[in-house]
Amino acid sequence: MLHASPKGTVPVLILPDGQVIEESWEIMQWALQGTEWTLQKAEVESWIALNDDQFKMQLDAYKYPEQFPELHPMARDAGGEFLQCLENVLNKQPYLLGNSLSIVDLAIFPFVRQFAHVDKEWWQSQTNFPSVREWLAAHLDSDYFKAVMKNRPVWEEGHQPLWVDEPALQTKNQFRAKACAN
Repeated sequence: MLHASPKGTVPVLILPDGQVIEESWEIMQWALQGTEWTLQKAEVESWIALNDDQFKMQLDAYKYPEQFPELHPMARDAGGEFLQCLENVLNKQPYLLGNSLSIVDLAIFPFVRQFAHVDKEWWQSQTNFPSVREWLAAHLDSDYFKAVMKNRPVWEEGHQPLWVDEPALQTKNQFRAKACAN
């Protein structure tokens, strides 16, 4: 991964032709080429822009007050404005684009999860966003989330590849044993 993307901050996708895709949203778009998500492309891109251009900055200021001292005092309230947008939609329907899980839900919920985890006590006491809390809880309890959030060892040179969903591997020690096997 570090040879493909020296920044080493997130997983990357290396295509058979050697092209490297480094951004999560771009990887999601690549994976869904030719599927129905393109039917709602304008609405999808609107949500993603709102998340990436507005909420992400507020999330960073909220999570890292030492890096954003001028923004931190207002960051949670500013982030709450985005959460209120989500709430307004989710109190009418189960997902952001309607009655079915979509790429928008999958792209945005990890950021809401991070926001909720900055101050878990505050999040649990929140009454302003009941639909967002329920939506987030459903994602956190999903099989797709549990499959990718297993605690894996940090990759090191010489490790064997580890796949996202390997049912036999459940613990960090099991992952480490496979990674280090020659």
